[in-house]
Parts: sequence; structure tokens; C-alpha cells
Amino acid sequence: MAYNLKDNLMKEERLSGGHRMCAGCGAPIAVRTVLRALEPEDKAVVCSATSCLEVSTFMYPYTAWKESFIHNAFENSAATMSGVETAYRALKKRGKLDDTYKFIAFGGDGGTYDIGFQSLSGAMERGHDMVYVCYDNEAYMNTGIQRSSSTPHFADTTTTPAGTVIPGKIQNKKDLTQIIAAHHIPYVAQTTFTKNFKDLSEKAHKAIYTPGAAFMNILAPCPRGWRYSTEKIMEICSLAVESCVWPLFEVIDGKWRLNYEPKKKLPVEEYLRPQGRFAQLFKQGNEWMIEQYQQEVDRRWAELQKLCGK
Repeated sequence: MAYNLKDNLMKEERLSGGHRMCAGCGAPIAVRTVLRALEPEDKAVVCSATSCLEVSTFMYPYTAWKESFIHNAFENSAATMSGVETAYRALKKRGKLDDTYKFIAFGGDGGTYDIGFQSLSGAMERGHDMVYVCYDNEAYMNTGIQRSSSTPHFADTTTTPAGTVIPGKIQNKKDLTQIIAAHHIPYVAQTTFTKNFKDLSEKAHKAIYTPGAAFMNILAPCPRGWRYSTEKIMEICSLAVESCVWPLFEVIDGKWRLNYEPKKKLPVEEYLRPQGRFAQLFKQGNEWMIEQYQQEVDRRWAELQKLCGK
């Protein structure tokens, strides 16, 4: 199916304005871009795990969603959507439905990397024709900025406070995209907000229109948890990509493909410095934290390049 980025940007929004998400939040940007990848004639069933996204866009009886929307529990967004997709196929087979529906589940990193991982893994392994989208803001933002397994090394959160006892989170970030790729599903992608949204838009279209299970991991910064000025979200995402902290890649039928390789890879401190959650790394005597962070980024970048045949 031919895909045109310009035509895609002109499509009608399927998530309305007037919701209560914070200014500078990445989650609604991710949702709007993914839903805009739907073809105009197609409908969607959307579900969202309990999260900032859910509580801010669906306050009964009001909703910002123009598609059929299901709010499910924190842990079972993927299980809910797999059940709906199965019911749809059964009704379609019996001739009781004519319309074409697509099935998209959204979850934050808490409801995806951690609490919802079991149902996500099950849905991917069973191969349901659905897309699971993680908007990764790297902590449990909705409940008070607690650490998740997606929280980066040394990040300051309310449950990993940087101080004299610990220097922030003491573990590395889980690589969920690679874990889902190990399920050998048809399509897996990692992306974020680039300057023209081309990478995210094209990957969303591929995910939605690839038959079978698909997964997208979208870095979606949170101004309150990351402590950056709201207008700097695109700058933060760009620095994540250019420093290879968050590489852009996809896995199509088991084949790894690197979508972007910086001409000059930036040092990680360029990405870390604008974020208040990493302020302690730049205090005198803490240079070792930046060095250790850089070493891990370099190790993972080299591993990704090898997987992609570079």
C-alpha cells in the first residue's frame, strides 16, 4: 500500500483537543501521529492501560477519542485488545460485520515494561492482528514519578532519589524493544519525534497494515518527570537520537534494519544535561556516572549495529 507523508499530515485528527495532558508531554503527540496513520476509510478500536493518557483523555462521560475506546486495567491492555480482535474475526467470518477495523493498544512504560508485560508477551506470541504502542516516558509518571524498569541508569525519581545514599536509579534500563523482537513477530519498531515526524509516521503505517502482531516503542518525554522546559521536547528527542541513547530501528520478519545513523555521534552528556533528573551527574566528583552511562550506550549501539549488519 502506497504511503504519502504529506497526505498523512492532512488527515483528520482522531484524538481531539481539549484533553488534560500536560503541555510538552509526548504521549498525545505519539497517539495523534499513530492514529493519523490509519487510512480514512478504516475504523479503529483503541484501548489504553490506566495511565496519564487514560485519565487525561477519558473522564466519563467525556472523551477525547473519536474511535471506539476501551479503558482497561493497568496490567491487561494487550489482553483486552487480543480478545476484541478475536471477537472481530469471529463476527467477520460469520458475515455479521462489513467494516474494516484495526486494533491498537496504548500503554506507558509502567503498564508495558512492568505490570502489563505478561499480557503483552502473550498477545505477541499468539500473533493477534493488532498493534501495541508503548509511549515510553521512563517512569510511573501518573502516580508520582516512581522508577520503572524503563527508567535509565542514575535517573532521579521519587523512589530512586539521588543523594548521599544512592546516585539515582542503580540499574540499567530494560531493552524492551529487543525483548519483543525475540518473539519473532512480523513487525517491531523503535522511534520518537524527529523533526518532520517521517520516521514515526511511516513506522505507524507499517505497524497498522502489517498482518499479524506489531509493536512500537516510542520515546515520549515527560516534562514533569524529566524536568525540562515544555517547549524543548523536540530538542530532547533529537538529542536522544543523535547520541544513540535511543536509536531508530525496525525489525521486519526477523530482519534488523537501522533507520538512522548519526554522522557524528554526540556524547551522552549533551542529552543528559538539559534534564533535571540527571542534574546530579554534573556535580563535581560524579564524572564516573557520565563515563559509565556512555560506556553502556556505546555497548548497546555496537550490539545494534551488529544486529543490523553494520
